Amino acid sequence: MLTILGFAMIATFLVLIMTKKMSPIAALVLIPALFCVTAGKGAHLGDYVIDGVTGLAPTAAMLMFAIVYFGVMIDVGLFDPVVRGILRFCKADPMRVVVGTAALAAIVSLDGDGSTTFMITVSAMYPLYKRLGMSLVVMTGVAAMANGVMNTVPWGGPTARAATALKLDAADIFVPMIPALLVGLLGVLGLAYVLGLRERRRLGALRIADEESAETKETVLVGAGAGAGGGRLGKRPVGGGTGEVDGGDDDGDLLKGLDPNRPTLRPRLYWFNALLTGALITAMILELLPIPVLFLLGAALALSVNYPRLPDQKARIAAHADNVLNVSGMVFAAAVFTGVLQGTGMIDSMAGRLVDTVPEGLGPHMALVTGVLSLPLTYFMSNDGFYFGVLPVLAEAGAAHGVTPLEMARASLVGQPLHMSSPLVPAVYVLVGMARVEFGDHTRFVVKWAALTCLLILTAGILFGTI
Repeated sequence: MLTILGFAMIATFLVLIMTKKMSPIAALVLIPALFCVTAGKGAHLGDYVIDGVTGLAPTAAMLMFAIVYFGVMIDVGLFDPVVRGILRFCKADPMRVVVGTAALAAIVSLDGDGSTTFMITVSAMYPLYKRLGMSLVVMTGVAAMANGVMNTVPWGGPTARAATALKLDAADIFVPMIPALLVGLLGVLGLAYVLGLRERRRLGALRIADEESAETKETVLVGAGAGAGGGRLGKRPVGGGTGEVDGGDDDGDLLKGLDPNRPTLRPRLYWFNALLTGALITAMILELLPIPVLFLLGAALALSVNYPRLPDQKARIAAHADNVLNVSGMVFAAAVFTGVLQGTGMIDSMAGRLVDTVPEGLGPHMALVTGVLSLPLTYFMSNDGFYFGVLPVLAEAGAAHGVTPLEMARASLVGQPLHMSSPLVPAVYVLVGMARVEFGDHTRFVVKWAALTCLLILTAGILFGTI
């Protein structure tokens, strides 16, 4: 019964948000509450929610102060050189823009934090996507997949969880997987190239929207990455069907990305901010302090040094308040969903049923089974639930057929490109929120491409003999 209710709850949630019948935050709260009552455990709903909120409170705190910190770093101009370099590479060509998005997201993902990656990537690329009238879900989809591949670094989370759950060394899991992960990353870049070409063809017959229309009309072209037509008409044609802008002065504006004359810039403090950010990321990797504490300290220090006047500090906090409220609210709403899944026992029942459905004849191929199961399980479950609840059960079944725990651990990483777009991942709300994309639009666009990326990594892992 709990298994059926669990799958029904997840399916109901996904259908409602993808059809835009409910907002994600409302669905995350009301749907699990309804199913909790249906399961006959309504009296314990409060306990489940409190447990969920307690578990996700550190994540919410980390996101709140990370948004403030990196928002301040963007305000003071720390990332302006990176933005200008990428925009010069893009040259207003949609193909280069999408490839540049994937490359930037992959590079920034080396810090192991999805929220940081999405904040920097969207801040750099959003103005160019808007100016060219490109599909914003292409940007969010490509960024999420690139981050999902890179999220497997030992300090990113999944590898460390797999190592802890199976009592293995994280390096023994990750290092042999590098060739397969590189194939996955090349697959994301190749997909970005294809999506960029389709955007170029779509925009070749259109006109780029002028700045006024870009500000007053938000358009998310869900089908754009698949060669769909449509778009906005503006004033300046795209030259030669290549997606490149004609006109010298506007090209110069386009390459600036962020306003180079904004009053929040602090050029004299550039190296202080760079060193502070480097020290913060280093401390995160070395785990000198819990990540929420590091971002709390970093945000306080960045505000105090860059904006010593109290009114300026208040103005910077107010400028990023919308993102903070939207993301933290979404995290606490997700706590209701995860709290009910775990508290009612739905998660354990669903995992056990899935493991039981694996035919006995597939025992010697449990690594392959684990890789395939990691796609839906890491999408519908938290990483903690999968790696600490399901993976040990799968590993025990594999061990009975001679499959080593290392193979099982490596196979469990396969689903991460899809996992990063899961409604249970707080960072994805940073991505869609900053990009002003509906979560349902992002989900409809990215799921098929992310699943293909996961299968590509699994195939490469098998061919390289690491899975």
